[in-house]
Amino acid sequence: MFQPRVAIASLSGESDAEWATAAESYVGAAILGGVALDDASQEAAQALVARGRSEFLTDDPFGFIDSQLAELRDSDLFVAVNVRATNADPIRKAAAVCAEYGAGIEINAHCRQEELREIGCGETLLRDEERLCAYVEAAAESGTPVGVKARAELEGIELPKLASKLADAGATWLHVDAMDSESVVADIADAESDLYLVANNGVRDRETVHEYLDYGADAVSVGRPSDNPTVLRRVEAATTEWFDADSERDNDDREVPV
Repeated sequence: MFQPRVAIASLSGESDAEWATAAESYVGAAILGGVALDDASQEAAQALVARGRSEFLTDDPFGFIDSQLAELRDSDLFVAVNVRATNADPIRKAAAVCAEYGAGIEINAHCRQEELREIGCGETLLRDEERLCAYVEAAAESGTPVGVKARAELEGIELPKLASKLADAGATWLHVDAMDSESVVADIADAESDLYLVANNGVRDRETVHEYLDYGADAVSVGRPSDNPTVLRRVEAATTEWFDADSERDNDDREVPV
């Protein structure tokens, strides 16, 4: 889906085109956002800012997405935009903007702040599979790649089963914040949902990269240190090393013709 198989993950209020460009030498993908698309999610974002969090606040979120993607039009990165909304219509509209630039859209089923949960955004979508799948279907109408960012460790949520449902709804990738439950990546990979699996949380060095890739992730993403070239360089080197070794293993496993 992208090379190198390293993404930088959305950080609300920080992950914009300038942030993506700064990391371009080390990664294959950048996920901008998160962007609140409708009035309810914008109000929640404003409440988060009021208590000291960073958020993108704009009167025109679709224009904001357009302007950010325009800045990255000539980039070699795979670019996606992480979004929040309380119904499918804004998701559909944002996906259409992303499609104009060949960018993807990532539905946020990850954030756990109370302000977002109260309006049905973020991780609450993991408990409302029908609505989450409807969001995916709405976004997929644009023909643009669609991803979902989810988190592990929520009681009663079976991400391997959810992955299959998201794939059926039209999702292309699943971006999993493992939340100290790293082995969940293996469970999802074993489910064979055909989703491109991006593993996130604590990705900093060779050990963490190889752990996720050994579990079956297709790629890894870097969150908080995504503005640190030293970390990005280390992660990119470890990822390339793992896939080079995996290719050699595949070659070794092939039968030699007699």
